[in-house]
This record gives sequence, structure tokens and C-alpha cells, in this order.
Amino acid sequence: MNSLFVLLDIESWKPVLTALMLPPVPLLVLLLFGARLLLSSRLLGWLTILFSVSALWLSATTGTGRWLNNVILRPPISIGTERIAELKALARSRQPVTIVVLGAGTQPFAPEYRMSNLTDRSLERLQYGIWLGRETGLPVGFSGGVGWQQKDSVPEAQVAARVAAQDFGRPLQWIEDKSRDTHENGANTVAQLKAGGTKHIVLVTHGWHMPRAMRAFERSAGADMRVEAAPMGLGVDSQTRLLSWLPSAAGYELVRSVLREMAGSALGA
Repeated sequence: MNSLFVLLDIESWKPVLTALMLPPVPLLVLLLFGARLLLSSRLLGWLTILFSVSALWLSATTGTGRWLNNVILRPPISIGTERIAELKALARSRQPVTIVVLGAGTQPFAPEYRMSNLTDRSLERLQYGIWLGRETGLPVGFSGGVGWQQKDSVPEAQVAARVAAQDFGRPLQWIEDKSRDTHENGANTVAQLKAGGTKHIVLVTHGWHMPRAMRAFERSAGADMRVEAAPMGLGVDSQTRLLSWLPSAAGYELVRSVLREMAGSALGA
């Protein structure tokens, strides 16, 4: 799919097309279609409207997001204590292993800081990557450039490098600041690390993003480099069962994230 966008010279349309594919847009269109059907078939019209409203409700619940994530995406489990100890041993023996944190977007200008800043999700990934680097002693890097719809912004990896050094006191060992999506994260990062002699990548991103990220990196790495998943954000919040099936901002965001990953995987993005 990426090659098709490149062939048609419409790469910058990807965020817009993605937004149109995800809730609530398709369901709102279906709702309007149901209202139109009322003129010719009241039963079919009301069934369409009922389905649309129910789908809109479910598309904004954490229960739906968790179910789709666990059943469809099936993210890998987080790295355990034993594996962290093994990675620490690899670092002590100076094996060519590198932690790679994938970006999740920036705020081009955060007025409270008077400069650009990472989004919440990007900051969460960076925080875990830095923690994992501190626990294992492995070098940590960050991959992320300027998104398709963020013109004239500071590359995300440069923002992450500043945050890591100034706010966490843990400077990054390297950055890749040219990629605009997951596909380019994999291609650009693998090429950069292979040139530096890295043979093993420990990949950090959210659990729902990990399956597609792993495919992108493994496709670029081939047989010359190992890619290991280090997912984060897998914890379950303290919501009751009832609240998890009531619409919420967190549920809406989670469902959209999972559906975006499902669409990206289906389209080969």
C-alpha cells in the first residue's frame, strides 16, 4: 500500500484517508443512509439506524478496544525480569544490541514550554525505553521524523533527544529523524543500525502497535538482524466491568488505535 501511495504521489493523503476510514465517520454516514432509507423502507431504515447507533456506542468503549486488541491484534507479552537479566548480560559482554523507541507524534508547539514537545503516547514510549536502557545497560535510540501532515515541524527524534537529556537526564545514543510512518521507521532505522554494526534490536512501542511495527522491522532486517518485541502500555486500568462498556474518551482513543492498526496491517502499510 505504501508503494501505491508513492506511485500515485499521494503519500500526504494518508492521515486524511485514515481519519475517514475510522469511527465515527463511516458510522455517521451509515446513520444518514439509514435515515434516508426511512422514506422507502421503515423497517430497514430503523434497523440501519439502530446498528449505527450501537456501533457508535461500542466504538467509544474500552471494553471493545481491549477485546479487539486481545483477539485480533494479539500483542506479545511484556519483557519479564529474567529476560531483562539476559539483556543486561548481553550489554556487559558488549554484544551489538540496541533499544529502539518508536515515536508516536509531537505537539509542534507547546505554549507552556515555548517549544515543541512529545505527545503523551510518545512520551510513554520514551520513558519505558529509557527505563529499559537503565535496567539493562543497553544503548537507547529513537526513531521518528516529521509526520505527513506536520509541515515545518521539528523532527520528533530531535524533540525526544532533548526531553531524554533535559527531563530524564539520560541522553540518547542515536536518533533517526527522517521517517514519517511505521514503514519508514523500519526501513530507515534498520539501515542506520546495520551500518553501525547492530545485530539485535529491542523494539519499544505500545502493545497494539507492536504487531505491525515488528512486521515493518523484520521485513527490513531480513536474516541479518534479530528484532525483539518490548511492548509497553499493556496494563489494565481499574475500571469496573460496567464502566468499560460505557463510552469514554479513553475508550474512543483505544478503539481508533486498534482499528487503525488492523487497517494498516490489512493494507500492508
